Amino acid sequence: MTHFKLDGFDMSQKAVNYAADSAVMKTYGRVEIGFVRGEGCWLISESGDRYLDCASGIAVNTLGHSHPWLVQALTEQVGKLWHTSNLYRIPSQEVVAKMLASLSGLEQVFFCNSGAEATEAAVKIARRAAYERGDAERVTILCASGGFHGRTLGMLAATDRPLFRTGFGPMPDGFDHVPFGNLNALRDKLGPNVAAVMIEPIQGEGGAREVPDGYLLGVRAAADEYGAVVIADEVQAGIGRTGQLFSYEYSGIKPDIVALAKGLAGGFPIGAVIASKAVGDSMTPGTHGSTFGGNPLAMAAAKAVLEILSGDGFLTEVRRRATHLDKLLVSLQTQFPKIISELRGRGFLRGIKLSETIDLAFLVKTLREDYLLTVPAADNTLRLLPPLTISHEEIDLAVAKLELALKAITKHDSK
Repeated sequence: MTHFKLDGFDMSQKAVNYAADSAVMKTYGRVEIGFVRGEGCWLISESGDRYLDCASGIAVNTLGHSHPWLVQALTEQVGKLWHTSNLYRIPSQEVVAKMLASLSGLEQVFFCNSGAEATEAAVKIARRAAYERGDAERVTILCASGGFHGRTLGMLAATDRPLFRTGFGPMPDGFDHVPFGNLNALRDKLGPNVAAVMIEPIQGEGGAREVPDGYLLGVRAAADEYGAVVIADEVQAGIGRTGQLFSYEYSGIKPDIVALAKGLAGGFPIGAVIASKAVGDSMTPGTHGSTFGGNPLAMAAAKAVLEILSGDGFLTEVRRRATHLDKLLVSLQTQFPKIISELRGRGFLRGIKLSETIDLAFLVKTLREDYLLTVPAADNTLRLLPPLTISHEEIDLAVAKLELALKAITKHDSK
């Protein structure tokens, strides 16, 4: 093992820990498990325990862990070139941008490093497009209540939940909110000051809530009528997670701007904004940028992921296995009607809304103790976010573990 020292501090792997005296800032309520290896849908801890991963790094590990195609792509690129900055052409950016444009039906792509950067850039593009066409007063971005668009100050303003805002001072102007899924309320807010409507077709952090049928069609029509653009926040729901490459595809609409991140590079940090030429042309040299965005390593990973997802039959098979999960979850709800109040989401972005009497954190802990990793969300909702490569047998195992945990909760509550 290679050892590094900083002012006498031993930086070997064994010396680094995240205990109470760690120098890592305490912004996370971390679980005391350290993973050292991954295989497909499984994570292996320092102690050798194997966990079935239905969290996927919060919808990031699209192809699971150590997927050979992704490993090969990154290994080859690591030996060639890591970073040059965007002062020069990055040929692989042009390849991945063309793939995203073709798959989305839009024309231009900007690369960054995260979901918050992607949604921030989407807002900038929408406002700049309005400015360039002579509508400088169009700066307001309409967002849905309960949504989550990132943790920058700008995106905290786009997110209306006090949990994320408290203690960070006044929020930037230029954002407004409408009730989730309420088209009449949205239309009432539209006007000459609105640059864009930004919507998650499925709210991830907000509890895996999917917009009602016909809602996105109504948003598209209303935005066109009032001269606003539509931003689809696909940071969590995109890149095949719902069974289509983009979750808005189920509605039949085409947004003007799409924000992507999380699963786009299968675990390598990346963000991207896809835009129509009509709005993208407003961005000229100097209007926006990113030092690391779209570097050769990120592009190698994204290209590998997109090649697999767009391959013959891959998403069809994802939808088939997601249907299997649906059937098992419906059966589970029938078995536990007093615990499971609603099934939410689509594909492999699924939410199980629990009765308010159920302690969500306790359920997550119980499942983890049975070596199943899940993700909590708002509205007392348990999220299942497995890799898109999860097998029928692994789905069966995950639901069996969930059934055991719910039985234990039922038995506990009956005492």
